[in-house]
Amino acid sequence: MSMKNQTLVSEIVLLGFQNLHNFKIPLFSLFLLIYIMTVWENVLIIVLMSASWNLQSPMYFFLQQLSACDFLESTIIVPILLQTLIYDKVVLSIVNCMIQFSFFSATEVFECLLLAVMSYDRYVAICIPLRYTSIMSHRVCVTLMFVSLLLSLIAVLVIANIMATLQFCDKNTINHFFCDFFPIVELSCSDTYLVHIDIMLQVIPVIFIPFILIIVSYICIAHAILKIVSNTGRQKAFSTCSSHLAVVSIFYGALTAVYVVPPREESQTIGKVLSLLYTVVTPLVNPLIYSLRSKDIRDVLQRVLNRLHKSLNHQH
Repeated sequence: MSMKNQTLVSEIVLLGFQNLHNFKIPLFSLFLLIYIMTVWENVLIIVLMSASWNLQSPMYFFLQQLSACDFLESTIIVPILLQTLIYDKVVLSIVNCMIQFSFFSATEVFECLLLAVMSYDRYVAICIPLRYTSIMSHRVCVTLMFVSLLLSLIAVLVIANIMATLQFCDKNTINHFFCDFFPIVELSCSDTYLVHIDIMLQVIPVIFIPFILIIVSYICIAHAILKIVSNTGRQKAFSTCSSHLAVVSIFYGALTAVYVVPPREESQTIGKVLSLLYTVVTPLVNPLIYSLRSKDIRDVLQRVLNRLHKSLNHQH
């Protein structure tokens, strides 16, 4: 993806959030704390689900993949965001900027596909409970995860190949805290009409088809829940998918706000704040939503904490 031979500009300047003045250190501290908590939460979920036999169901297997995806996404975005806060800007080579965009795109596409797979898992659990174990076997879950990963990598290779055709002439400043699609394309001096069309044709299948599958799954789930006679049964069925529904709403809500209705030039700050929602806040809240809603996760965590407490007391 080397572009130096065909462009006049070889570096990209990320401005991040400008004119923060006295808020610079407090915001740096806040985002650093959020990043530490995000890493801690997601690594904890990955470790708990790998170590505990109680958390080996398909739902927790997919949640483990979601945590890994959130961890990667946060690690791709937040370190550079922190640099822009301290130094007011960060200088990246065009190649590194494109690499960041590609890795970020891969995590976004994978999360779209994974959320669709998780909604199918909830559909089978609620609508076809007697066949759940046979349909959602471990082999099927691993296959679905690898297919999602493969599709996301193919989509990103295609997108990266399209982006590599862009040329950058005189402008090299991006008013954003990471290398995102619209800021990069706006910076280019190439004719970007075909790039927009190509990206739309690539992105619509990998973002909107999973979204349609999620909607169809939840229509079927709602229909099945309404058939349940007892209120307790309805509440139990709904509680098994409410966490996933909350995560889907946050993720697709922010994604739609940023990419489907991109902010105009005069409201770039709103765009950056919305981008924070799905690049920084979502990886933080996803584990909280799932762990607070799941009694199994809370029980396993409590047992681990009790063991640690006993071992510390034993040492003293």
